[in-house]
Amino acid sequence: MKDDRWVYYKDVQPEDQGNGVVRRVLAYNSEVMTVENRFQKGAIGALHHHPHTQITYVVSGKFEFEIDGVKNVVTAGDTLLKTDGVEHGCVCLEEGILLDIFTPYREDFVTD
Repeated sequence: MKDDRWVYYKDVQPEDQGNGVVRRVLAYNSEVMTVENRFQKGAIGALHHHPHTQITYVVSGKFEFEIDGVKNVVTAGDTLLKTDGVEHGCVCLEEGILLDIFTPYREDFVTD
């Protein structure tokens, strides 16, 4: 799947992350990765950090995010920047979808 020019949603297997979160790894190469995360209401993205810069686009729903100790509520159309190593996490307030873009790609998300 790495370096695939065309990635069709129907062909991407969802990965149940538990506790109301489902992940789909979409197009990626060594430099950048796109990941969809579907959250049920009340699902939690636990506080964490990683050595990647991450931009999150809120496709739908409502989320309370914490980034580097600051909390804000975001909704469809909002974007968030999480730089390398900064602690972040979220709580889903209304069922929704987040689209994450990572650089470099998250090797821990794939098996190829």
